[in-house]
Amino acid sequence: MDAELITLIRKLSQQYAYTSIQMHEAIARKAGLPGTDHKYLGFLMVQGQMTAGELASLTGLTTGAVTGLIDRFEKKKLVKRRFAEDDRRKVIIEPITKNIMALFSPLYKNFRSKSEELIGSFSNRETKVLETYFLKAVEIMNETINDLKDK
Repeated sequence: MDAELITLIRKLSQQYAYTSIQMHEAIARKAGLPGTDHKYLGFLMVQGQMTAGELASLTGLTTGAVTGLIDRFEKKKLVKRRFAEDDRRKVIIEPITKNIMALFSPLYKNFRSKSEELIGSFSNRETKVLETYFLKAVEIMNETINDLKDK
């Protein structure tokens, strides 16, 4: 592949990442949360309930930062804390999916609709290329995260 084209795609990928951060910051502010806090709710929505320590490990945040994050979520009734049945010292964080969806669905409605329309405009072959790119890009990012954790 042509070096100029690779550079162009890399720059577009960076622009996409930067714009994504800006959009998620704007959505978080509109939802009354600081920064990208709401993206951490995504971890809870996808992974399900977990301990604060597990959330810290997953996000790379310190346990202190996760405690503040959970406090903010709990105040907005987006999560609830409960003691583990087998060990009352362990606190489980449960997402309150209904409340999370009620808060964020309206904020993502137009973005989701336009994104689905855009994806629908591609052929099946083009969509497979996008799928391959994203799957491999996520794999590379996860490898990078793991490499950085090991050092």
